[in-house]
Amino acid sequence: MTNRLRLLSAAATVLIALGLTACGKDSGEKDRGASADGRSEAPATSAATPGEAPATAGPGRPKARPTESPSTPPFTMPTKPAGTPSARKVVDAFKAAGLAVPNIRDRSTDCGPDGLGIGCAQLIATDAVSVYVFPDEASASNQTEVWGTDSYRKGAVVLNYLGTKTSATERKRYDGVLAKLA
Repeated sequence: MTNRLRLLSAAATVLIALGLTACGKDSGEKDRGASADGRSEAPATSAATPGEAPATAGPGRPKARPTESPSTPPFTMPTKPAGTPSARKVVDAFKAAGLAVPNIRDRSTDCGPDGLGIGCAQLIATDAVSVYVFPDEASASNQTEVWGTDSYRKGAVVLNYLGTKTSATERKRYDGVLAKLA
């Protein structure tokens, strides 16, 4: 029994030592945290590696946005399919039909990599409905499945009612206008 206890205590000591070693700093690293008076002990300037922007441009300035690798091709926004109405045309059709489209906002930039990331080509949002135009019907269909009953799709155009107070009766009117348009 004593051999077993010694073995367990030796194993526990080794595990604790490994844990502390993994969590600690390398012995060659100098602690660059704050000193006792709260000032940073980090060097005043640091050299950035070639092609790398410095983390800050100076006191009070925001951090620089990281750049992509030179081998990464630039992002190009998807385009709507030929013959598909634009999001603006859909909203104009809603207006012409006497439907409310309050607070119209062109949020097409949200379709890109810095926005919603859903791959739409165009997005016009209103307080009653958001109109998404996708580059193809497959993408539109996939997104409609994600949004479920809070959306309606005709071709590559999707109406999204998430977060709105649009009644089921009004939704059918918006859906009907899109069905005639697309």
